Amino acid sequence: MTAGKRLMDIGLALLLGLLLFVPIILIAIAVLMIDGRPVFYASKRMKAPGQSFTLWKFRTMTSKERDASVSAAYKQDRITPIGRMLRQRRLDELPQLWNILRGDMSFVGPRPPLPRFVRLRPEIYAKVLKNRPGVTGLATLVYHRREESMLSRCYSQSETDDTYLRRCIPAKAKIDMIWSRNRSICFDAVLIFRTVQRVFAFNKK
Repeated sequence: MTAGKRLMDIGLALLLGLLLFVPIILIAIAVLMIDGRPVFYASKRMKAPGQSFTLWKFRTMTSKERDASVSAAYKQDRITPIGRMLRQRRLDELPQLWNILRGDMSFVGPRPPLPRFVRLRPEIYAKVLKNRPGVTGLATLVYHRREESMLSRCYSQSETDDTYLRRCIPAKAKIDMIWSRNRSICFDAVLIFRTVQRVFAFNKK
């Protein structure tokens, strides 16, 4: 990661932390009062082959949910009402500002994978995780709806894992590598802007 990219991450994370401090507190209170504890969801992810970190989100599923796999149709009934609302606007990911400040993540990069997917597809993640994982990225913007559509037809963990391993991971890796070969602060800024546009687009569908 270049010094310029890291400085942009820190500066933007601090700015957003200040601007969004009150909304973050209000969301935390709402989750606590409506769904109870825990307010936050801690997930073990990989930032490089052999290097894990704890990714933080606001909890959006029942407290018994475990990070067994990616979200799919069989998990939809586990999402709480307030969690569904937070997911629609990606507000559940606001705690990842802390991950960015710590240096675990960047604003832009490949999404951080679960450890077992890295173990199952080491040849892919050896390339993808040469870049620090991000909150958003080219693959997130380009492939998210396609991935969501495929996983919405998966009604078990085994079916979800098979689809994700065979189809989603290779496709997203190709897109992530396109970003990696062309990355720049300006390109990252465009991707951040496009992500904000998508979050605030009420007629996204």
